[in-house]
This record gives sequence, C-alpha cells and structure tokens, in this order.
Amino acid sequence: MHILIACDSFKDALDAERVCTAIATGLTSAHPGIKVTEMPLSDGGEGVLDILRKVLQLKTIEKQVSDPLGRPVNACYGLSADGKTALVEMATASGLQLLALAERNPLLTSTYGTGELLADAKARGATTALLAIGGSATNDGGIGMAAALGWQFLDSAGNQVKPDGGNLQQIAKILPPVQLPFERVEVMCDVTNTLHGPTGASSIYGPQKGGTRDSIAQLDDGLRHLARLVEAQLGKPDLAEVAGAGAAGGLGFGAMAFLNATLKRGIEMVLDLVGFDTAVASADLVITGEGHIDGQSLQGKLIQGVSGRAGKTPVVALCGKLSASTDDVRAVGLKAAYCINKEERPLAEMLAATATNLEATAATLPLTD
Repeated sequence: MHILIACDSFKDALDAERVCTAIATGLTSAHPGIKVTEMPLSDGGEGVLDILRKVLQLKTIEKQVSDPLGRPVNACYGLSADGKTALVEMATASGLQLLALAERNPLLTSTYGTGELLADAKARGATTALLAIGGSATNDGGIGMAAALGWQFLDSAGNQVKPDGGNLQQIAKILPPVQLPFERVEVMCDVTNTLHGPTGASSIYGPQKGGTRDSIAQLDDGLRHLARLVEAQLGKPDLAEVAGAGAAGGLGFGAMAFLNATLKRGIEMVLDLVGFDTAVASADLVITGEGHIDGQSLQGKLIQGVSGRAGKTPVVALCGKLSASTDDVRAVGLKAAYCINKEERPLAEMLAATATNLEATAATLPLTD
C-alpha cells in the first residue's frame, strides 16, 4: 500500500514538514510494510517559501526591510538560479506574527516592507515575481508595497500620504512610476473575499489584526475610496469585485492595480509546482490536514485543493480542531476527518503534544474500508 502524506502546517505547533514526518512515523510504526511519500504543502500563505525552496532550487536572499510598523526586520525571499524569478512571501516582512498582540492595529500597519523585498529582487534583475500573500498584519490595500516600488500617493495639497491603512481616505492623487518593476507578477491567494463590504478585507479579517468596530468601518471606507481612485485615475474598473481582491488586507487588489498582477489560487499553484498529480496517481490513500478544519477549509484552502486534485484516490484529513460538520467534510471531498486531540485541554498543552498526537492518530487510522 502506498500512502501520500500531503499536509499543511499546524499553526503555532508544527511546520508542514514536521507534520508529515510525525504522521509517517505513526503509520510506519503500526504498518511496517507500507510505502509512504511525504509531501509538505502550503496553500500559498505562510511557509510557502520553505515548501518551494527545494522544488524551485531557490537561493535565499536576506534583506533588512520595514516590518508592519516601520521598524527594521530581517526578512528573506527566494531567487531562482538564473536570477529571473523571485518568490516573495509577504508574511516575512508584513506578517501578523511579527507583532505582539498589543501592537496590532490595521490603521497603522503597512505592506511597505513587502515592497522593499520586491524592489530588491528587481534590482537584482528579476523579471517575474511570485507573491504569496497570506498571514498579513495589514489593511492598506497594497499602497505600502506600491510606495516602495515608486508609486506616489498624494493628498489634496500635493503632499505624500503615509502608506498605511489609516491614511487611505487622505489620498487624492495616484502617480505611477516611470516603469513597472516586473514583466509578470502572479499572486498566490488562498481566499476569495472581495475588497470591501460585509465580506471584504476589513470586515472579515480586520478583527484578528487588532481592528475595532470603528476602525474597521474606517478601513472599509478607505478601501472603497482607493478603489474609486484606481478606477478614475488609472482606468482600472471592477478590480475591487475580483475574488481575492480582499486578500491580505487588500494586497490582492493592490497587486492587480499597481503591478498588473494575476491572482491565482495558491494551493493550485503549489500542487502544480511540487508535482502532486504525478505523486497521487500511484497512491492508494492520501492523508492531508491542517490545524483547524472549519468552514474556511471549504473555500479555496489546502484541503479543498488536495481533495479536488486527488481524483478517485480517497483522502482523509487530520486536524488539531474539527469544527466542520460531517456533511461539510464530505462536501469538500474527504472520506473522513479525524481530530488528533481526544479531549479538551488547555491550548498550550494541546499545541505541545501535536507531534505525539499526530503519530498516535496516524497509527490507528483505518487503512482499508
């Protein structure tokens, strides 16, 4: 029997590689004769650089840039052997994990550091950028990223506007750089939210970034204002309604508006790049998983992508928390889903026991009907 282990990270507990290894250890201890293939995955958000570094033979480039609040932070990106393609994971420069809980405020945060990474790649000769936009601390519509690449955002008096979420409504004029930095930009996007409104960037993701009721309303108005300016001054209508425009606090929108980027489902791009279709063709079972399986797991996330590409090969999932109903689990294409935590304990204890619980659960999985 051949089992393909294709898992995401378990957030705050284990990265994807260690998740796959723990499951493989449990399986092979219980079933010594089986063949196991480990395929760590990402849906295009946090961790995708680590997943694709070996596959794409990327050289790691380290750069000191601005964190979400403008402080120096050491970030990195991947550059292909020929120097023509850069893979930038925005979370390394503009991610929520860079801020303490008390520091999180989407009115003040900016994607400027992500733009600095892109600018460095451009300076080294890259002509194509792959931009992974999960895990952001920002809600600036991508103006920070654009400002670092030469775009200017001016107020009604002609002064430069500080490129953060709280100043979106102050922008009166947008001035492009002399030349766009890249010939091609593809954005790995794992959500389908539009830019503004009840299902937009601010309303859905603002609270986890430190937004209050009042600040979220201000941010949503600011993104609406930015979308109107992009349509009127840059001649780019309807970008706000594109699925994924609201990803990463509107960076999906900003990438389309300021880099002429194409938004793509992150998990589909990753599955293509790691050769998932070839691997699954010889597998008898796929084991996938992520930290929490809930309604979002049905909306362009990793589990949906793996299940959709597995064809007739059955797929089961492991998770640290299972909120989805049995109907939801079946609807996404899973044969079954198993929670590795058999009893409710303090979160810190459950996180610390993730590897042990993954091994134990994998060892007891029914491998035949």
